[in-house]
Amino acid sequence: MTTLSPMLSSPLKQTNEIDWVAPLKAYIRDTYGDEPERYSEECGMLNRLRQDMRGAGKDSASGRDLLYRYYGQLELLDLRFPVDENHIKISFTWFDAFTHKPTSQYSLAYEKASIIFNISAVLSCHANHQNRHEDSGLKTAYHSFQASAGMFTYINENFLHAPSADLSRETVQTLIRVMLAQAQEVFLEKQVADQKKVGLLAKLASQGAYLYAQALEGVQDNVTKAIFERVWLLVAQIKSSHMSALAQFYQALADNDANAHGVAICRLQVAEALAREANRVSNSFPASVPANSNLTSETGVILGDITRKLLATIQEKAVEFSKDNDFIYHQPVPGEAALAAIPKLPAAKAIPVSELYQGQDIQRIIGPDIFQRIVPMAVTESASMYDEEKAKLVRAETERVEIGNDEMAASLDYLKLPGSLDILKGAKDWDTSVDSEFRTWCAELAGHQGFSTAFEQLNTDKQDVNELLEKSLQSLDMEESVCEKMRSKYGDEWTQQPSSRLTATLRSDIRNYRQAIEEASTSDAQLYSAFRQHESDFDEMRSAGETDEADILYQRALVKAGAAKGKGKSPTEENLLDDDFDSGPSVADQISTIEELMKKLRLIKKEREQVLKDLKEKVHNDDISNVLILNKKSISNQDNQIFKTELEKFRPHQNRILQANHKQTSLLKELTRAYDILLQDKRVRAEHSKFEAFSRQRNTALQKYRRVYQAFNDLVTGLMRAQGFYSEMKETVESLHKNVETFVNNRRSEGGQLLGSIEAAKQNNQNGGLVDWERERLKELMGRMSVNPSSAGSGSTNSPSKSQGHNSASSGSSRPAFGTPVSPPIISQYATASADSPAHYGQSSAASSLPTGYLPRNPAGTVQSPPPQPRLHQDFTYNPTSWGPVSPPVQGGMQQQQQGIPQQSGQHYFNAPPHHQHTQSTGNQSQYSNPSTQSYQPQQQQYQSGAPQHQSTGSQQLPPGWQPPPPPPGPPPSQDYNFGLAGGDPRYPSGPGGYAAAPRQPPQQQQHGQTRPQDPWDRLSGWK
Repeated sequence: MTTLSPMLSSPLKQTNEIDWVAPLKAYIRDTYGDEPERYSEECGMLNRLRQDMRGAGKDSASGRDLLYRYYGQLELLDLRFPVDENHIKISFTWFDAFTHKPTSQYSLAYEKASIIFNISAVLSCHANHQNRHEDSGLKTAYHSFQASAGMFTYINENFLHAPSADLSRETVQTLIRVMLAQAQEVFLEKQVADQKKVGLLAKLASQGAYLYAQALEGVQDNVTKAIFERVWLLVAQIKSSHMSALAQFYQALADNDANAHGVAICRLQVAEALAREANRVSNSFPASVPANSNLTSETGVILGDITRKLLATIQEKAVEFSKDNDFIYHQPVPGEAALAAIPKLPAAKAIPVSELYQGQDIQRIIGPDIFQRIVPMAVTESASMYDEEKAKLVRAETERVEIGNDEMAASLDYLKLPGSLDILKGAKDWDTSVDSEFRTWCAELAGHQGFSTAFEQLNTDKQDVNELLEKSLQSLDMEESVCEKMRSKYGDEWTQQPSSRLTATLRSDIRNYRQAIEEASTSDAQLYSAFRQHESDFDEMRSAGETDEADILYQRALVKAGAAKGKGKSPTEENLLDDDFDSGPSVADQISTIEELMKKLRLIKKEREQVLKDLKEKVHNDDISNVLILNKKSISNQDNQIFKTELEKFRPHQNRILQANHKQTSLLKELTRAYDILLQDKRVRAEHSKFEAFSRQRNTALQKYRRVYQAFNDLVTGLMRAQGFYSEMKETVESLHKNVETFVNNRRSEGGQLLGSIEAAKQNNQNGGLVDWERERLKELMGRMSVNPSSAGSGSTNSPSKSQGHNSASSGSSRPAFGTPVSPPIISQYATASADSPAHYGQSSAASSLPTGYLPRNPAGTVQSPPPQPRLHQDFTYNPTSWGPVSPPVQGGMQQQQQGIPQQSGQHYFNAPPHHQHTQSTGNQSQYSNPSTQSYQPQQQQYQSGAPQHQSTGSQQLPPGWQPPPPPPGPPPSQDYNFGLAGGDPRYPSGPGGYAAAPRQPPQQQQHGQTRPQDPWDRLSGWK
């Protein structure tokens, strides 16, 4: 057994203990906004991995796996947690593998580079301790040296600006060459043991010598820098000379075999010199080696023994070849410079990390992602984009499947398959039983009471609405007629606003409601026409549903439609399948062929739907979050490329759906062709035509009752809507009628007051009055004489005023703040004359009640009447809510005249209207609240109250000591004085709604023991 050559292996870096838990929890709380205690287990697991890594063995596979597991978790950690000076600040302290100098950094890259260095060192140590006499050990050593070179290469490619000497690019490059040279040497040992050809061995040895020569340069530099131990330089020198000697030796053997005996002798001479140099260096190898060199104390002895044996072998061959050449070949021996270079055959390469751990191995070694519950936002967004791509794929395939199913269904429906085949085979008789849908229709009509009552109710409601509208219109017409008659009678003195302006909106509403009723009547007529059209059918279906005789009605309908004719076959009629044709396939064979094709189509449909179901399930379970996390940094901004690669896993399902659609198209064409051939037979065609005729007749019967059932539903719906319409219309019209009544009552009360005012003015003018200029002079005189009108007014108390105030209070009228009682202010919707007008609805000025002796007379001796005052008019609209209490007709003056009490100047008292009338005019605020009507909200107008105030003020500003004159001569008015209203005076309109209507008694008949006379203006409450 040959002695194994000693190998170099890198020492491991050492590190201090750190704490991962606190910094990670703080970052989770501050950045991810999550509860850090939820991740205590994960943080502790990462901490334990680092502790295990520190104690990993340097010559075992388990130590390698511990290091790589920690490194893999660091890679995953780096995708979620930025570990540096600005974020998660952790100081990583590592000692140089060769010089043992400590280096500290906050960079996670430094931590990862140190871990990879240790992985490479462990791989080299693991290879160095293998028993290369065994094939398994030799293969493991060969693979480990290459893997170590690959890990060192990863450091040089991914980590720049090394903080320590062992991680510098030059040092790492030297280690790569040493590992590759040793891997080449191990492979050469295997080939030598297998006794391969000397030419191959020479090429392998030449490549080993080349690698060792490169490594020797790097080792020399590192030894000079006091990084490597000096024994590494001796080993590199020995190995370089030894491999060169082996290359020349094996090439000399090859040249001798090729009859180049002189060249072979020359090569042996060169090999002998190299072997002697290697033996010389090995003999100077120290007996004790440093512990950090990873070499044993027997390294020098072993190397000396190997080099001595090679030197002896070379010398022996050189003597042999020289003797043969001298006696036999006589070839000249060339010089060393004339020798050709030995070809190199590389047998070792650095294994990249991606090939070092593949497939399930990397998952088994690294384990699951510790912080897989934390997904970075960027990865979540990329995963959402990938989900959208998957959704697009599923939608496209679903649409493709649906299109295929629709095409199949449309084709079979066009061919009337498989129903027509069942008819031809006789397996399906002509179905004359009652249709389930028809039975359902009859059941729904059962128990219905009919529509006659509903139509009668509609007519009743419509009549009620029309009557209310007619009454409202008549009330408005009557009120307008009375108003115009009074205007015609009194001319300009009748200042009541014309009704036509105020009732425009009411009349418009009445017209609109009538139009709506007319349109509703048209709809009612259409409903009634539909009812009369299907009345008999309704009765038949209702009776059939109640007596459970729907099948009888259905059969009768089929008989009427003619479907029963020829529907059955005679007993002697033969089945078409029993007939054989003289030539060609039989009908049975053709039907069998068509059924087989349909069976294939059904299988294709089922398979296609199953493939789609599998595709949806696979898409649903597909999650590439880990892939996106792993490629977050390595493939930046290349999500689309990742998506495209990942979506390829669904390609087989897409292809299967596409193939199913192509196959279906082919089968449908074949089915159509076979069915057309079957229909070419006359008897088949005739039978098919008969069945189609029966189907049409059956559909005709069903269509008739379907229309009847639809008409029934339409009638039910239409009557419900009509009833709801008339119910709402009735409420609306009732509200309108109340508003009309309120308006008419207010107009009546206002007209009564105006009429009383006119009559009172006429009565005063008969007793005496002042012309305008005298009235103004007297008013100015009273203004000059009054020092404190309010005190004077409060001090003027006399018996007539007290009695009159008591009378006014008893009639419910209001009084002003000063002592003299006046009539309540007139609140009306309409504008009247200005405040300076001599009379406002029966209220005269202060001087209007003076005796005629005070009035100036014209030359003829007659009393001058005041000129008519201009009246101001304004357009208004009707608003029922704006009517307030109105002033009552004049009664105080009449009572004084009737009882013989003289009237004080400027004071005319009105009794309030009857209690129920006042309540109606003030409390009724109804408006058109129905949605179909419009709200009346005009601007409220009131009469100016200056007239009564001016009147009372004027009466209190007379000169001191002035006494009113006695009342004019003549008997007081009779008890039945009514301004000609009760006597049928032709000056006033009579009849329904006229002001000469029957009188109405007020609620208060007695005051202070006296019987009140009848109020002639209460008769106005009767006009409607």
